[in-house]
Amino acid sequence: MIVLERRDGRPLRIGHRGAAALAPENTLESFRAAVAHGVDLVEFDVFELRSGDLVVAHSNDLHEVSHGARTGIVRDLSLAELKEASPELPTFEEALAFFVDEAPAVGLHLDLKARGRERDVLAALVGLDLRERSILSTFHMSSVRALAALDPEVPRALSIPREVGRITESGRGAPLARAGLAILRRRLPLLVPRILAFSHASALALHHTLVTERAVRRARERGASVIAWTVDDPVELSRVEVAGVDAVVTNDPTIFVSTLEP
Repeated sequence: MIVLERRDGRPLRIGHRGAAALAPENTLESFRAAVAHGVDLVEFDVFELRSGDLVVAHSNDLHEVSHGARTGIVRDLSLAELKEASPELPTFEEALAFFVDEAPAVGLHLDLKARGRERDVLAALVGLDLRERSILSTFHMSSVRALAALDPEVPRALSIPREVGRITESGRGAPLARAGLAILRRRLPLLVPRILAFSHASALALHHTLVTERAVRRARERGASVIAWTVDDPVELSRVEVAGVDAVVTNDPTIFVSTLEP
């Protein structure tokens, strides 16, 4: 089973949607770019079509998923139609095959966007002997609890976004929102024990703006790991590394070499 903790004193390096800054996100090309730049794990999104097919896609927005080629709703398309709109988009099975055939030493970080398919996802990982190399994360607390019930030993992270509680730093209310974010950042360490207990998560995936040394310490006291996402700025990478996170997700794995290597 993969251990979600630092290696040789540094956080694990996780490529976001492959290496989204270097190649089209959530494609095998992006996965290859991440592996070529030395990541420990590759993160990708698992999305369910209305047909029941599982694909690697971040959202229901076809413009995003097709990299600007088409507009529309992803979920309503058949797999064949989606492949026509976005030929580079892999199915879930194709993504797993990549790690079996091309990246046998790299871990998988699956971000589940498909509530209710936890059993199927775990079964697919077990069937290809990938369970021991996998971490699963989701914004949905019900999915984390389902994963814990199905397989208590599999690493599972609850993702906590910056926008929790409708707090965002953009728009006309940005100054007030930033003040709200600062309050949330201070209060989060107090909430960590309850979040972990209720969700049955073995890790927290925190938006990097929410990462503090106190939050990391409170998680560790409960036996949980902390993942920081999505960090593309070297200064911010240094900050979350000093805070003690166990893993960092980035669109650009080259920042690990420039920031964390001696």
